[in-house]
Amino acid sequence: MPSFALVSYRSFPIAAALALIFIVPDASAASKREAVAALNARMAAAEKRYRDALVKIGNNDQTGVSESNAALEDMEDVVDACGKQKGCQTTDLMAVYKRLLKSNADAQGPAADEDEDPNEPDPDHAGDVGIAADVPEAAKAASLLDDKRHRFDQMVQYNPAVQAGIRRWLTDLRGPLMDSYENYQYMRQQMWPSYERAGLPEALLFGIMAKESNGKVHVTSRAGAAGPMQFMYATGLRFGLGQDGTGFDTRYDPHAVAEASAAYLNERMGELNRSIEMALAAYNGGEGRALRIYNGSEGRGFWDASVYNQFPAETRDYVPMVIAAAWLFLHPKKYGITFPKVESKPAPLRLSQPTSIYELTICLGNGGTRDGFMRALRNLNPRYQPESYLPAGASLNATTQIVGLYNRHCAQGPRAALAKQLVLSDPNSAIVRTGPMQTLPPSDGVVPAPLTGAAAPTDPVAIKPKKKPGTHKVAKSETLVSIAQKYQCDTKSLAKANGLKAPRYALKAGQRLKLEGCQ
Repeated sequence: MPSFALVSYRSFPIAAALALIFIVPDASAASKREAVAALNARMAAAEKRYRDALVKIGNNDQTGVSESNAALEDMEDVVDACGKQKGCQTTDLMAVYKRLLKSNADAQGPAADEDEDPNEPDPDHAGDVGIAADVPEAAKAASLLDDKRHRFDQMVQYNPAVQAGIRRWLTDLRGPLMDSYENYQYMRQQMWPSYERAGLPEALLFGIMAKESNGKVHVTSRAGAAGPMQFMYATGLRFGLGQDGTGFDTRYDPHAVAEASAAYLNERMGELNRSIEMALAAYNGGEGRALRIYNGSEGRGFWDASVYNQFPAETRDYVPMVIAAAWLFLHPKKYGITFPKVESKPAPLRLSQPTSIYELTICLGNGGTRDGFMRALRNLNPRYQPESYLPAGASLNATTQIVGLYNRHCAQGPRAALAKQLVLSDPNSAIVRTGPMQTLPPSDGVVPAPLTGAAAPTDPVAIKPKKKPGTHKVAKSETLVSIAQKYQCDTKSLAKANGLKAPRYALKAGQRLKLEGCQ
């Protein structure tokens, strides 16, 4: 018995130690889990605080900025504490930042669309590479937020003039707004990187383009401005635009004008205290006027009456309309807008047979779009007129969708043949021309003798075809391409023979063209 007791008491510390080995880690793990849970709760509270601050900012509540700063500082503290806490995954906390950037990744459930805070980043753009959403610069945690999309919101004033512009875009100009968005999506890869490199918001690019041209590359104004960003010729020359070695005016090139526009705006903003409104006023009303007004007003902003009233009515309308279009680009869901989804992935289109953009537009069909692909092809290939025939082997800028439709319907087949027939049809051939009517003598049952001499009718077989004209007088509605088709000429050769420059080939009614090289 004593021996048994001795063994038992000596064995107890060992058993207790073994028990502690299994018990203590459980308690320690529970403590870690509680600490991590507490950090997650703090991050969730900071996120809610930040979202509430955005609502205040959207409602012009001045306390919103300080609240958002404080919320971001809380987030930074939580991330720092997480790095020191064993078992805490900083990647989990970074999901909060992702939710601020990608509303479509938010864990609020399917009903979030109806209840979503309209001042939060919109899913329409949040997933795009290089697009930005803003956080106050004072917050060090802003370095974790690489999306600065909504920085534009804090760079401009949202006021009744802008609201009136939004009303116009949503009513009478809703169609042009949608067209502008769709056209921009096709050109985005050519234009947006220039603004991104220049540190300018994408919304600003869209707003200017929507107001200037609705995203139509070949637009020209009565004053002489041209292209999607409407550069005047002299201003364009200062920023590298104008006639290139082929005679093409690069004011019509989306990539070139985006580069020039970004450089122009940054130059203006450097002179005008980084004011987007004043830079836009210079863009429309003249940089000399804007700088003179700015210096004379001791640096006051565009909305100050002493500044605003010195600009012409066109400029006073232009500035809020650009800002309004940009605002809708960033906040479509707030205003009930669903922008069209555009399959715009770029791809080269290599032609297997001669064709024109007109012919391609017909044979491609709609492809699920509302208006088909003529505008997209024209915008992506500004050097070519829609009627000009392009040789087999030529390469066009296009999209993967267009290339797929081309291979299916345009390379060969009935739709390709139909498109060619429609494009080459000549309306003049539908007109039937007859000679003057002849009055026959009354019939008395006697067959008249055949006429001889000068009165004898001419044998149709003996009529010699008229010699092809050496010149053509331009009618009011004719284009160079229609004339080339009529006489079976090469459009470029005909243009060269008559000193006409691409891409417009401008003709005047009554002008005489040399038909060199025509059949």
